[in-house]
Amino acid sequence: MSVSDITRDPVTGRTPSEAERIQATVTIARHAEQAGLDVFALGEHHNPPFWSSSPTTTLAYIAAQTERLIVSTSTTLITTNDPVKIAEDYAMLQHLSGGRMDLMMGRGNTGPVYPWFGKDIRQGLPLAIENYALLRELWTKDVVDWEGKFRTPLQGFTSTPRPLDGVAPFVWHGSIRTPEIAEQAAYYGDGFFANNIFWPAEHYQRLIGLYRQRWEHYGHGAPETAIVGLGGQAFMRKNSQDAVTEFRPYFDNAPVYGHGPSMEDFTQMTPLTVGSPQQVIDRYAGMRDLFGDYQRQLFLMDHAGLPLKTVLEQIDILGEEVVPVLRSEFAKDRPADVPDGPTHAARVRAVYGDGPTRQARPRENRGDNLTAGSPYQDTPAAAGAAFGLGGAR
Repeated sequence: MSVSDITRDPVTGRTPSEAERIQATVTIARHAEQAGLDVFALGEHHNPPFWSSSPTTTLAYIAAQTERLIVSTSTTLITTNDPVKIAEDYAMLQHLSGGRMDLMMGRGNTGPVYPWFGKDIRQGLPLAIENYALLRELWTKDVVDWEGKFRTPLQGFTSTPRPLDGVAPFVWHGSIRTPEIAEQAAYYGDGFFANNIFWPAEHYQRLIGLYRQRWEHYGHGAPETAIVGLGGQAFMRKNSQDAVTEFRPYFDNAPVYGHGPSMEDFTQMTPLTVGSPQQVIDRYAGMRDLFGDYQRQLFLMDHAGLPLKTVLEQIDILGEEVVPVLRSEFAKDRPADVPDGPTHAARVRAVYGDGPTRQARPRENRGDNLTAGSPYQDTPAAAGAAFGLGGAR
C-alpha cells in the first residue's frame, strides 16, 4: 500500500516532484504484480506533501496496465466525499477493472480536510455512519428515495453505472483507534482493516476482538469467519545490520514517525520490521497468533523518501522470499470455515451460483423513476443481496 507521500530523501537531499512520484507509484504497482503480489492499495489525501487526491483515476490507470492485480484504496474518505460520487466512481472502477477492485472506507486523519469539503470534524462518526448507509442503498437499489441529516434529500435517484454483475464492490472499514468503526463493519458484514502500523498489538487485539464478537452477534457467522485485514511495514537486506544502517536515516526523518521514538523502540512496539527477510517472515507469521486467521496483509513500502530503485528492490524481496513463505505458513492448520480473501468472482458465485448474473440494461426511454419503478429492463435481486456474503441489512 502507498500513502502517496512526497518526502525529501534524507541521504541525497532531493525531493521528487509530484509528477515523478505519480509515475513512480504506477511503476511500483505494476512491479507488485510482476513480483507475485495480490493487491495494490492507495490512500486519499487532499494536502501536500501527498499527491493522491483522486485514487479512482490512478487505480483505473493501474488496472488497465495489469492483468490480475486487485486495486484498492487504503482510505476512501466516507466523511467528506459525497456518497453519490463514491457510488458512481467506484462502480465505474469496478467495471473498468473487470471486478479487480475493492475499497476501504475511513474517516481520515487530517483534521482540516473536513472544512475544506464543507463538513464539521465534530460530526465525523455520524457522517461516517449516515454516508455509508446511503452508499449501500445506492449500490443495492435501482431507485433511491432518501433523506438524512448531512446532505440534500434524494428522490427517485439512480446511481450509474450499476455495480458489475449486480454485485457491489467489497468494502473494508479501516480504523486506527475507533471501536465504532469496528461495530459498523460487523453490522454490515463487511471487512475490518486494522491499520496497526502505529500502535501496540494489544490495542488492535481489542478492536479486532470487538469486530469478531459483533460479527457473530449480527448473525454473519462464527467469529473466526469475519474478514480481517492488517497493515505492515518492512525494510529488508540479506544482512540485517545492513538493513538497519540503510533505513535509519529514512526512519529518523520520516514525516509520520520521525523525530519521535527510536527505530528500535518503534520496531518493538509496532509491526515495522527492519532486518533480514527471515526476520520479516518470523514477525508476520506470528500475526495469526495475535489476531487470528486473517485475509489481507498490506505492506507500506514506498514511504519516507525511499528512492524508487530501493522500493522496487524491496518489493522483489517481498515477492520472492517473504510472501511465498507467509502464504504457506498461513495455510497450515487453517480451519476450513475461515474464508479466503474477497474476490469479485467469489462474491458473484455467492449471489448467483452458476446462474446468469445481472446485466443492467436501461429501458428505451429515460423512464420516470418517481412513478414507474426501475429504469432498467430486468428485475434485480432483492436489495442487499448484491453484497453477497455480508447479507442484507
